[in-house]
Amino acid sequence: MRHGQPGSVGLPSLHAVPDLRFSSPGEYAALLRRAHELALSGVAQAKVAPALWASWQRALAAGVNPDDHVPRHLHEVADVVMLRREHTLATVVPALSELLADEGGSGRHLLVLAGAEGEVLWRLGSPAVLRQAERLEFVEGADWSEAGIGTNAISEVVVSGRPAQLFSAEHLVRTHHDWACTASPIRDPHTGHIVGILNVSGPLDTVTVDSMRMVQCGVRLAEELLKQRPAGTPCTEISLELLGDHPAVVFAGGRRVSLTLRRAEILALLDSRNRGWSAEELAYEVHGETGAASSIRIEMHRIRAAAAGLLESNPYRLTDAAQGTSDVGRVLRALRNGNLTEALDAYAAPLLSRSATFAIDSLRVELNSAMGAALRASGSAKLIKRWCATDMGSTDEEAVRELRRLLGPLDAGYLSFRARSDRLDREFGL
Repeated sequence: MRHGQPGSVGLPSLHAVPDLRFSSPGEYAALLRRAHELALSGVAQAKVAPALWASWQRALAAGVNPDDHVPRHLHEVADVVMLRREHTLATVVPALSELLADEGGSGRHLLVLAGAEGEVLWRLGSPAVLRQAERLEFVEGADWSEAGIGTNAISEVVVSGRPAQLFSAEHLVRTHHDWACTASPIRDPHTGHIVGILNVSGPLDTVTVDSMRMVQCGVRLAEELLKQRPAGTPCTEISLELLGDHPAVVFAGGRRVSLTLRRAEILALLDSRNRGWSAEELAYEVHGETGAASSIRIEMHRIRAAAAGLLESNPYRLTDAAQGTSDVGRVLRALRNGNLTEALDAYAAPLLSRSATFAIDSLRVELNSAMGAALRASGSAKLIKRWCATDMGSTDEEAVRELRRLLGPLDAGYLSFRARSDRLDREFGL
């Protein structure tokens, strides 16, 4: 096939009928395919925009074959998972997923986040559209730059630094001619540098006059969330304070974002299991049978607005950076490792002591029981005394009995805890 420079004759210019891509995508795609064939055959015609032609020529010079080309792969999928944990965009993916992803069974478009040079890092979509993308090797680790796969919306953003939309045979590689892609750069608000590219792709009839506006809306959300992270702050440095009366998210450098009790309850539930929760499950646990999933989604938006980098969606769960970083997690980790002194030091107050939610009370009782059981089994009178002196251990009758066994019935320490236990029994009518 000859790839010559197009001249000035041929079919009527496509610029004369730009709305066809929205009003009659099939007809517009046919016109583009004809223009693509003519241009790459060297037949002079005016239907290919100069910038598009220049992109095709750069890709051809890099060795991209329009007839049979798959992208080069910069990383294996398993390696991409590790890269994502350290990437600046990791903090904004959950919010973008909730805003733009269509992961239901009938979903038809694919949400992609790529690195600044065009490497695919995240893909979100329905199983069917993910399979379609896999047939093109549009997968994590694939190079979607001009040299990697030819002209596409992501590569256009890499080259120009501006939003781009490509339809059908505007893509250089023929296997992409059934797709429409809309992409825009995401910039670090602190430096102005491009940190990634947001792309929405799908079958030709999924692109609308609002597609670019939708992508730009996602970019604005991402950049607003990035703005809330201090310049130079690694997204991995984040922790949750859930013990006591003043729950908060704590970022690197000590920046502290206070949480309402309701949001803290949601985060405590997310912290309690790695597999995550649906909005419906959380609504039931937090609000009971009258709970609405919509109220949980609103709270999730507010949490993200206050503390980027904390949440993932579908299902709702803590990000990799936030999992295991709570003070509750530190207590449980110390217990599992047999570091009872460290566990006691970390267990400074009950879990969300102001919460009356049944699910939180169950987690509170579970944590207290684990601590009490470990200390009673330790055989250390010193540690058991420390436990009985806390608010959490003050009602642990079994711990008091263990002190009697270890120290004898006349030990002053045992007798003081026995006296307090008797007083509490009288006050509560036990």
